[in-house]
Amino acid sequence: MAKPLTDSEKRKQISVRGLAGLGDVAEVRKSFNRHLHFTLVKDRNVATPRDYFFALAHTVRDHLVGRWIRTQQHYYERDPKRIYYLSLEFYMGRTLQNTMVNLGLQNACDEAIYQVRGLMAGLLGACFLDSMATLGLAAYGYGIRYEFGIFNQKIVNGWQVEEADDWLRYGNPWEKARPEYMLPVHFYGRVEHTPDGVKWLDTQVVLAMPYDTPVPGYKNNTVNTMRLWSAKAPNDFKLQDFNVGDYIEAVLDRNLAENISRVLYPNDNFFEGKELRLKQEYFVVAATLQDIIRRFKSSKFGCRDPVRTCFETFPDKVAIQLNDTHPALSIPELMRILVDVEKVDWDKAWEITKKTCAYTNHTVLPEALERWPVSMFEKLLPRHLEIIYAINQRHLDHVAALFPGDVDRLRRMSVIEEGDCKRINMAHLCVIGSHAVNGVARIHSEIVKQSVFKDFYELEPEKFQNKTNGITPRRWLLLCNPGLADTIVEKIGEEFLTDLSQLKKLLPLVNDEAFIRDVAKVKQENKLKFSAFLEKEYKVKINPSSMFDVHVKRIHEYKRQLLNCLHVITLYNRIKRDPAKAFVPRTVMIGGKAAPGYHMAKLIIKLVTSIGDVVNHDPVVGDRLKVIFLENYRVSLAEKVIPAADLSQQISTAGTEASGTGNMKFMLNGALTIGTMDGANVEMAEEAGAENLFIFGLRVEDVEALDRKGYNAREYYDRLPELKQAVDQISSGFFSPKEPDCFKDVVNMLMHHDRFKVFADYEAYVQCQAQVDQLYRNPKGWTKKVIRNIACSGKFSSDRTITEYAREIWGVEPSDLQIPPPNIPRD
Repeated sequence: MAKPLTDSEKRKQISVRGLAGLGDVAEVRKSFNRHLHFTLVKDRNVATPRDYFFALAHTVRDHLVGRWIRTQQHYYERDPKRIYYLSLEFYMGRTLQNTMVNLGLQNACDEAIYQVRGLMAGLLGACFLDSMATLGLAAYGYGIRYEFGIFNQKIVNGWQVEEADDWLRYGNPWEKARPEYMLPVHFYGRVEHTPDGVKWLDTQVVLAMPYDTPVPGYKNNTVNTMRLWSAKAPNDFKLQDFNVGDYIEAVLDRNLAENISRVLYPNDNFFEGKELRLKQEYFVVAATLQDIIRRFKSSKFGCRDPVRTCFETFPDKVAIQLNDTHPALSIPELMRILVDVEKVDWDKAWEITKKTCAYTNHTVLPEALERWPVSMFEKLLPRHLEIIYAINQRHLDHVAALFPGDVDRLRRMSVIEEGDCKRINMAHLCVIGSHAVNGVARIHSEIVKQSVFKDFYELEPEKFQNKTNGITPRRWLLLCNPGLADTIVEKIGEEFLTDLSQLKKLLPLVNDEAFIRDVAKVKQENKLKFSAFLEKEYKVKINPSSMFDVHVKRIHEYKRQLLNCLHVITLYNRIKRDPAKAFVPRTVMIGGKAAPGYHMAKLIIKLVTSIGDVVNHDPVVGDRLKVIFLENYRVSLAEKVIPAADLSQQISTAGTEASGTGNMKFMLNGALTIGTMDGANVEMAEEAGAENLFIFGLRVEDVEALDRKGYNAREYYDRLPELKQAVDQISSGFFSPKEPDCFKDVVNMLMHHDRFKVFADYEAYVQCQAQVDQLYRNPKGWTKKVIRNIACSGKFSSDRTITEYAREIWGVEPSDLQIPPPNIPRD
């Protein structure tokens, strides 16, 4: 088989068509050499890969800065409505290649600096920021600049071990510190009601230092800003201790303030009520709102006033999107600023707040719901507690007037939950204080209306919307799968990169022999490349013509990695039972991080690695089945595995996954989906036709019926011999001979308190996997379904998602206006 082209060579193929931009090669080379010379330490003549990376990053950044400044000037002069996207985490990925692609510099950089291939690293805010810039929206992402991001995962003896991700150790070439915009954030203290209004006094101050990262749109010269806040102690922090002689101790205590931005809490779909986490949430909100209001007051806006003083027009100029409940404190904080500081009367302030804020719900799992103890608020944010009580009182008065005597409804709808420990329900606060509430897939938005926020939906149905998630095709096709992007460009041109619905033009090619061959060839090249990577990293010999069966996402019971494990064990047992039979060879890859305190998730990882140890070393099995746990799954590994996958596992219990975006990435990159009718899978099946996905298992209504009847796992265990055998093997220590009891907690959970009904879907799942095998034996039939899936994935672009947010929630219109590049004089 011919040696596959490198990504660099593929990008060159694409860029011949002008798709990756040409730029001035000589200029890039000159700039790169200048940066490399500057980067090198005087007594070191040999450049390291890191030197090359930083020199290239700075070269690319030079091209960004002029556009970045010009974009901000453009916003200042035109004074559009600005969108503020608040999130406690932006999933970071590689910034360098993404920036080169969006600026159209890819080819010039490849030509000028061939040495730097494969040295790309960096960071990027989520797909949404990319789309906002590409759609010409005046948008800002706001979050925390964590010193330590999500941990690096090491697998030691089959167990997850966490290591700190010291991603800032060598600096970050993309960020720009902005000390001139440093802001104070207050904690603790006491509240005084005076004739002049309410005062929050004797607070402890922490400073928020902003770091800005440019977010370029795709070839439109728009560069938006992601602003992340870092906590700094003020100079006088605790220095009263200096007076009693303990200067050293006082300076060391500065760490307490700076801990706020030290580390990202790695919990996924699980609420951990730690005071430091609440501090993080208020820290980002307080700094961001001051910044928003400063920008609102100082913008040029068609009249001669030096500043805006009236907040009447605030919602016309500002949209705040609360990404999950983590920035929920925006609502009481905006009220505090308007009422206490700007002296706006309460009703007017409430109207402004509601019109400005909108809330995206991301989960229906009860354990993920943020419910903060009132006692913690009392100590940390006493004024906000008063404001929340006042908001709640007015809200309950309104409900009581509409539903007189319905005390239970008041209890269900209150922001304050009574009980042993009084708590504040942050999701209720978000719903009450926002003008729009959305889920992130149609089925999820329905569940939000019918169960999670049913009472609120009955009260204000017009407020509830759906915005199905999306992914950016620039990163998740052009950048990570240039071979496939090239094959598509050849047939339909390159407009699909900013209008993914154009992929529909591929539908007439479903039976085109040459196109089928081209798509299959790209997949095979990606698989060969990933096989080489796996063999190098895991020392396991991979059969590149085996089916690459991939299940990558956070490790969680509801995502049902255990169902996948049971299928793998079933396949293993079948091969052992009848080794002469022809089996479709499979390489099963499972990857994802477990929250450090989540015992069951860590056990699931240990089980996957233990199954792999048995299966991969069994000579009877050979290369017909391999099991690999992908260590430290992250964006840069996703960019390698997704283009190589044949089968994408999306097997959560129906009604538990809000949307998923991995499912969309796999679909766009030519993998077929095996999944339940959950999250965005439902809409994927609708777009491509259910017959082009492998759909199995209980639907939401079946799960509800089973809950009413009572789920009995033993029923399935007793009835299905293959299931019983697999469970007994896990239980008896077949996969953990040195620790026979290692997985007793897993078996106990599956048998007696499995909320996610793994056994109930086992039979349908195994049968569906048999259909997968059957189709895989027919390569042409398989590739036709792949083409149909790619052609029908247009809906799942984050450009479409953001366009809907813009029109239906933020009240702004996307623009295809090209801001002139820096070398062209402004009008």
